[in-house]
Amino acid sequence: MPETIPGLLAAAAERDPDGSWLRTDDVCLSFAEAAGRVAGVADRLRAHGVRQGDRVVVTARNTPPYLFTWLALASIGAVTVPTNPRGVAAEVRGLVQQTRPRLIVSDPGLSALVAGPGATELAALAELGVVEVAQVAPADAPVSSYDALLRSPARPDDVAVLIPTSGTTGRSKLVMQTHRAYAWAGEGFPDWMELERHDRLMTSLPLFHINAQAYSVMGSLVSGAGLVLLPRFSASDFLEAARRHGATEFNAIGAMLEILMRQPQRPDDADTPLRLCYTGPSPSRERQEEMERRFGLRIVCGYAMSETPYGLIWPRGTRPFGTLGEPRQHPRLGQVNEAAVVGDAGQALGPGETGQLLLRNPVVTPGYWDMPDETAATIVDGWLHTGDLVTRNDDGTFTFVARLKEVLRRRGENLAPQEVEGAIATHESVLECAVVGVPSDLSEEEIKAFVVLAPGARVDFAALHTWTSQQLAAFKVPRFWQAVDELPRTSTARIAKHRLPVGHPADEYDAEAGGAAAS
Repeated sequence: MPETIPGLLAAAAERDPDGSWLRTDDVCLSFAEAAGRVAGVADRLRAHGVRQGDRVVVTARNTPPYLFTWLALASIGAVTVPTNPRGVAAEVRGLVQQTRPRLIVSDPGLSALVAGPGATELAALAELGVVEVAQVAPADAPVSSYDALLRSPARPDDVAVLIPTSGTTGRSKLVMQTHRAYAWAGEGFPDWMELERHDRLMTSLPLFHINAQAYSVMGSLVSGAGLVLLPRFSASDFLEAARRHGATEFNAIGAMLEILMRQPQRPDDADTPLRLCYTGPSPSRERQEEMERRFGLRIVCGYAMSETPYGLIWPRGTRPFGTLGEPRQHPRLGQVNEAAVVGDAGQALGPGETGQLLLRNPVVTPGYWDMPDETAATIVDGWLHTGDLVTRNDDGTFTFVARLKEVLRRRGENLAPQEVEGAIATHESVLECAVVGVPSDLSEEEIKAFVVLAPGARVDFAALHTWTSQQLAAFKVPRFWQAVDELPRTSTARIAKHRLPVGHPADEYDAEAGGAAAS
């Protein structure tokens, strides 16, 4: 089995040249046609001066031209630096300043990012300037022979992508991921999810993150399944898109499933071809079964990160509700992945104890680009320190507790915001909530809950505080409560806590002051 991105694409085209692969509302291409398009884009990128090893910043929309551009850069042996097309110009400038790319690929619709203030600076920092994606991947370009993909100079251990871990105007931690990591993810995902050639994998997750690239794109190539590329996640059109394209599987992260559940229920919600969904973290058993009944599918839960696509997943044929599963293994090579849980001093912890999850496998990132100190702190003796707190269960599975950096300390005790959010969200008047730490006049932190009310609900925060006190230990119960219309989200539907309101507005409820704010 090939262990490079172009190798997997060429193998898929040779195995089933006429099989339907890429589908959008405007395009339907076979494996051979798509591979030929990629080969043609690679030719045009070379003509623009892109060479093996060059870094190329790409404002990665979920469109065929951008997908072909990424695959073409991989076939040249260049390194894609994908960035959020919905980011701000300062973020793109920061990324360009940091990586000094050979070229920037964008499009006229993103002129505010690459042709607005600072555009001269961008052009100067990128040796070849800015090129529109339509110039290198035109929709009407003739299909080339994909034989060139078989002669790609890319090697398994070459870096294929630098993945920004967050939008920033300064130095972002850029995860280096190799061709082998993508190839192994492509081999593993169909096996973990029990996917076959007749399946169609639908993704609305962005092409600037590893999930869509490694699991949906690479997984469809290895399995011979179709790939449905949606331009973005739209809850109101999601099920209809699955019907339109005959999709049988999709990946959800963050709050996507909850957002779908909050759409008005219809009698035909389960009347789609969808049979599988991959997601993480795991919902409660009751909530997961409610989702499965409504949409007529089976949910498989797992855990991974940009630093390695080989994290945790439910073992085939099992339903360990509420857990992230056990270490992912390679379907062809067998046991390749280890997991451990360690305490603050690095000591090994056993079942039932909560500590940081460590992973060790051959597709852990080589490190963060141009950040040796950060790399040395994160990868120690081959073990990736994930920054996530988990508990190992007696059956060998792991349960997610919290991000290590999100753990709050109050009254001498540590608490996980996710636990508090989960308790509050079970109240019938609460649609969703986010819990954060806020400065305290005394020491450590105080806890604040931002609450989105259920439609038509009115909640007395004093009563909600009392109710939450019955669910949690006193030190975990928020002191401050504020109603908001919605929670800010990232492009992948995760709650963006750093964008929540700051300060203490007049309508905030302070449990210790005896306020009586109600909404």
